[in-house]
Amino acid sequence: MIERIKSAMVGLGASWVLWLMLALSVVSLAIMLERGWLYWSLRDDIATLMRDLGRFLRGGDLEGARQRLEQSPSAEAAVVIAGIVEADLGPDAAEEAMAGASALQRTKLERRLAYLGTLGNNAPFIGLLGTVIGIVGAFEEFGKGAAQVAPAVGATAGPSEAVMRNIAEALVATAVGLLVAIPAVFAFNTFQRIVKVTLSNTDALGHVLLAHLKARPEGRTEKEGQPIERAKGEKTKSQASRPARPSTPAAPAEPASEEPEPEA
Repeated sequence: MIERIKSAMVGLGASWVLWLMLALSVVSLAIMLERGWLYWSLRDDIATLMRDLGRFLRGGDLEGARQRLEQSPSAEAAVVIAGIVEADLGPDAAEEAMAGASALQRTKLERRLAYLGTLGNNAPFIGLLGTVIGIVGAFEEFGKGAAQVAPAVGATAGPSEAVMRNIAEALVATAVGLLVAIPAVFAFNTFQRIVKVTLSNTDALGHVLLAHLKARPEGRTEKEGQPIERAKGEKTKSQASRPARPSTPAAPAEPASEEPEPEA
């Protein structure tokens, strides 16, 4: 069994590992470029956006705040817009809406990052597999050379050259594995940092909106700013226009019947 596995490994060599690493590196590079372009397109000045949002909210202009957020391409603005849409239902509804929108934006930002993390962690092991295959091939060639009887000087040059070739192939496999893993790990850590900062900015903007909604006086509409709660005892228009129901006169009480006293 071991001889069959060794023969298969030596027969294939480590070249297929190198081709596999090349294909994985191309996919990794494509993901890096795509993610980098996405994060670049979502960039915005969050500090300025927060100041503008606070100014609109302090003025009670939710529609203006929404229009200002719609001008921003950032993921933070998309989350806060979801909260403004549900602001009429109260701060709890707005908070739940922003939590759902934040989960969607997180999924969008973290898409395909798992591939970079997996490749960065396992590319050295794939290269090590190629190294092991190359070392096995080198020892196989070395064993063949030692078994041969050299009738003349320099007859062992062939096996020695094959041994060196297999060792060199093994070292190349290790180097390629490291060259693929290092950029993948660097890109993964960088993109994870960008996602973390984006989510932190989202929480900050969301708290600005929630602070405004929780501080808003109860019973006031958003657009008119008029009280919607009525004082106790105040009748509505429908109650005032409704005719009073006539009271039913109480039935007269029947006189108690007096029984005649019996005669003596």
